[in-house]
Formats: sequence, C-alpha cells, structure tokens
Amino acid sequence: MSETTDTAVVRCDECAGNRPSYDIIHYGSGEGRARVLCSRCFNQMVAKLDGLVDFDDPRFEPVGLADADGRVRQFHFKTFLFGSGVSISAFEILDGHPGGYQFEIIGDPEGDLLALLGRLIEKIRRGMAVVHLVDEDHGRRIADAGVVRGKIDSARDHDGRRPLLIIDGREIDWDEFGRMLMSYEGWQFRLQIADKSDEL
Repeated sequence: MSETTDTAVVRCDECAGNRPSYDIIHYGSGEGRARVLCSRCFNQMVAKLDGLVDFDDPRFEPVGLADADGRVRQFHFKTFLFGSGVSISAFEILDGHPGGYQFEIIGDPEGDLLALLGRLIEKIRRGMAVVHLVDEDHGRRIADAGVVRGKIDSARDHDGRRPLLIIDGREIDWDEFGRMLMSYEGWQFRLQIADKSDEL
C-alpha cells in the first residue's frame, strides 16, 4: 500500500464544506437520520454544549517523521472534542484511508493544543523507534526482544469478523502472525490490551 490522495470526499451538513471521509463524524440520537458533520463543526457543537467558549480547533498540517529504518512517514492529524477531554490522533493515509502507524493522545480541552500536539509527535517518535518485526529470507519474525506492540484492526475482506494487526506501521494478517508465533511453540506469553491513547 502507498500513501495516496485518492480519498473519498463527503459534504458536511453544517458548513457545506467537502472534507475527506476520515474527517467526517456521523452524529445522531438514534431517532431519524444522523447528521454528517466535519470534525470542526462537530467540535464547535460539542464546545457550545459544554460551555467551552474559548475552545480553539486548529487545523494541524501533515508532518513527515522518519521511522526506525529512516523511511519518512507522513502523518495527518484529527482533533476530537468529547466534553471532558480532547484527543488528537495521528495517522498515515494508505490507499485513501487511515492506515499504517496510528497514534493518539488525550488532553484538557481548555489546555494548549499546540503543546499537546508536541507531546503527540514525541510519542510518535518513541513508537516508531522500536522495531517489533524483522524481515528475513523465509519471512517475517518477531524481533529478539520477544515483545510485539501494535493496533488491533479488522480485515476488510472478512466483514470485520477477523482481526488484522498493525505492527511497525504494516498490516499483518492473522495467519501471518500465527506463523510468527509458532517459532515460540511451547513458550508462555502475556497479552495486554490498552486504550489507543495509552503508551505501552
């Protein structure tokens, strides 16, 4: 997969602006049609409901950061206000959709969002500095540390019923990960699941 600008565009019901589909939120109460809002209009609505009159919703430009192999990864950002907190997520765009490396951080909605972005960028750098999988002639294997960190996603070709793992910014299907685990047959393991904003 490669970074591409061929992303679906959706019209916001509030501002009538055309935004990429990953910047759209379907908002509704369960009664009738959900409203289609861009993240900025959604955040403005939540800020108004929560009395956050000074909430600033900046548009952060994409940033290129090098991974452990020196490959520059282009990260896009999305801000999401949820009342008691605000999150900034960072993600690559692969085949027109968020994919590859994905990170998130949560902060105070009345705090400095630029400083929060700075903390997120440092989190990205730390996350990409560690290599969990090694490519060899006979395929990938788990790196010598025996620790794997990543994100649980769903395989698009199995209607969301089969896990797809994002490790080192790469999509690893369940069968491939199972083959990597078989080199540890007879060993013990510990599985720890954490919120995507946590740091493992």
